[in-house]
Amino acid sequence: MRWLKGIVGIVGVLALLLGGLWFLQGTGLVVIEPIACVGECDALEGPSVAWAITGFVTMLGAGGALWWVFRRR
Repeated sequence: MRWLKGIVGIVGVLALLLGGLWFLQGTGLVVIEPIACVGECDALEGPSVAWAITGFVTMLGAGGALWWVFRRR
């Protein structure tokens, strides 16, 4: 069970960081140019409510996973 919490913890931290990036990009606070595109890539223009919501939900899920990992029993 300890190894499972380790894996969930690593995935949870990565999801928290990625969700935070998506949220910040969705709100327009961070703008990053595409770096690894296949085909024609366009940068996100302005805030996007869909990406902000996706990032927020991802951060909530990651927070729940990290709470499960670090809770005391």
